[in-house]
Amino acid sequence: MAELRWNPLLKTYTMVADNRQNRPHLPEDWCPFCPGPGKKVPPNYDVYAYDNDFPALKLDPDEPNIQGTDLYKVEKNYGKCEVILYSPDHNITLPQLPVEHIFKLVNLWVERFKELSKDEKIKYIFPFENRGKEVGVTMLHPHGQLYAYSWIPLKLKVELDNCKEYYEENGKCLICEMNKEEKEFQKRILFENDSFLVYLPFFTDYPYGAFIVSKSHKGNLSEFDEKEKWDLAEALKLLTGGFDALFDKPFPYMMNIHQTPVNSEEYADSNKYYHFHIEFYPPLRDKDKIKWYASSEMGAWAAANTMAVEETAITLRNAIEKFKKIQ
Repeated sequence: MAELRWNPLLKTYTMVADNRQNRPHLPEDWCPFCPGPGKKVPPNYDVYAYDNDFPALKLDPDEPNIQGTDLYKVEKNYGKCEVILYSPDHNITLPQLPVEHIFKLVNLWVERFKELSKDEKIKYIFPFENRGKEVGVTMLHPHGQLYAYSWIPLKLKVELDNCKEYYEENGKCLICEMNKEEKEFQKRILFENDSFLVYLPFFTDYPYGAFIVSKSHKGNLSEFDEKEKWDLAEALKLLTGGFDALFDKPFPYMMNIHQTPVNSEEYADSNKYYHFHIEFYPPLRDKDKIKWYASSEMGAWAAANTMAVEETAITLRNAIEKFKKIQ
């Protein structure tokens, strides 16, 4: 069973994909992403885009298993799901990779963005990473994922609409203004380089919910020059390394790349008002304490952060400095 089911209450789709029930769960004696005889991955690679073996979205979509109605619309599960392999080394992690290797990862994201955007049915390209058992990771090999949706998912649509409204009312980019305010306040800034500002936003849901935001007003990965891509690689290494140094253990997180849609009439001018950034959702609030995204957060979308980010920014800044010293 695989289809897109329309939620009329929220005006967005739910992906139904029962094939994902068969995914391997933390196998101890094998890994499909490690090079070796009979594997789908190349014998030698640095970074690699791998078609997901258990996709929720497909370029050759399945016929829906249920008939839709005027109220409950059903669509084919058109789209693409890819696994983005960070390294052939099964035991390495993103912050352990050198910047020049992470630069290759950024370039792979760019290449996949450009290639997938050629398909006019694709409307949003969403690279992300789930790291750690705490956020449901089922394969420990270092990897992220990429979903290419045939619609614009709700949370991204809300951001786009609010940025558009702010631009129309103020003639300015909302995220540029966020950068400006965070720079002026300073206390939530974690670090910066020539191209990116890294901070805990005033409003973030999580105690350590950092954003990486481009300093220049650019909408998506394909717009970055070589210097900006290198600086993004450096920012990713420092932030994720700081996460690990925070409690001296591998730090779980969800990493989500937010960028302009593609092939969208509704958001054809989104480069005017939308701005590339990466949002991190790390569920730890202490070394062995989870900040659960529970009923209020999930059911009402009403977040409750358990700590003031002006305080956690100090702790995370110190952890990033600690990570720098051991490099």
